[in-house]
Amino acid sequence: MIDMDDVLTSGNFIYYLEEYLGKKIDINQYKFYSLQELLGNKKMDFFNKFKDLNMYQNAVLLPNCYEVLKELNEIYKIYICTAYIWPEIISYAGNNLKDKYQFLYENLDFIDPRNYIFAEDKAIVNCDIKIDDKLENLKNAKLKLLYTAWHNKDLDLEEENLIRVNDWLDIKRVLMKKNNTLQKY
Repeated sequence: MIDMDDVLTSGNFIYYLEEYLGKKIDINQYKFYSLQELLGNKKMDFFNKFKDLNMYQNAVLLPNCYEVLKELNEIYKIYICTAYIWPEIISYAGNNLKDKYQFLYENLDFIDPRNYIFAEDKAIVNCDIKIDDKLENLKNAKLKLLYTAWHNKDLDLEEENLIRVNDWLDIKRVLMKKNNTLQKY
């Protein structure tokens, strides 16, 4: 199971925040997970202005993601599990989920769309391997790959079966044996 936002894709959300706030945001200075916290009491105003925008219109796959995922897909059953961008206004999730679906469908053509999972609580999904940038989303997996992101750089990784990965080539290395065959978990 692989997370979408900030693991597969680099999106536009921060650009919309910067446009709204009228300033450049250095995400490396923050420790919290959700950039929406930067909005404070302006959160609903921001949502009302940006809720109908396609956050994936100009999003891109992260470097090496396509090639590594395509190779992994030959051996593993890949599921993409992604959460809502707007959990505070869940009634508007439909457009966001449609946009996520369309991005995945157009950019990862080798993954069956029936393997897309849209869930706010990813801990309900049990699987062998999970790759995510949020620690709590890695629950219920035998092997947990924490994808490095601005909000998790300082986490102490003492949990068993947890490995930090910094990019898609790291993911490939972790899931490959020395003889270049993929491991099974």
